[in-house]
Amino acid sequence: MDFRIFALDVDKFSHLFGLDDDALLEQGVQRMIVDNKPGYPCRVSLQDAEVGETVLLMNYEHQAASTPYRSRHAIFVREWADQAVPARNEVPEMLRLRLLSVRAFDEAGMMVEADVVEGEHLETMIERMLANDSSDYLHIHNARLGCYAARVERD
Repeated sequence: MDFRIFALDVDKFSHLFGLDDDALLEQGVQRMIVDNKPGYPCRVSLQDAEVGETVLLMNYEHQAASTPYRSRHAIFVREWADQAVPARNEVPEMLRLRLLSVRAFDEAGMMVEADVVEGEHLETMIERMLANDSSDYLHIHNARLGCYAARVERD
């Protein structure tokens, strides 16, 4: 089954790029300097930021459905990130390097299935979960440090 992984839209964050630290803090955002790789996965570029690069750490609502599964958590966005647009069935390297939690949601935003997988086997998990007719979309989360990573839909 074909699928597509979606990054967060850079337009949601570009207004923050270049702001001074005080202006960022007023919006609950912190600028950080990357000190190791991998370690700062960007949800816009779907790449780990390079050592010395700046990232913005912020709280983001990744599951806006009006259900008990509504959720928000901390994410990193590389300052001046380029928008990732993975090809059909492409899994970005950032996801392959991590233990992932994959959660399937129905059209109403209710969770119908969840499991954990090493990123190198992500395609198999995606295909299995999307084969469930109840699954409308998937959320990929970093199972260790981190949170929401990307959204998956049938293609």
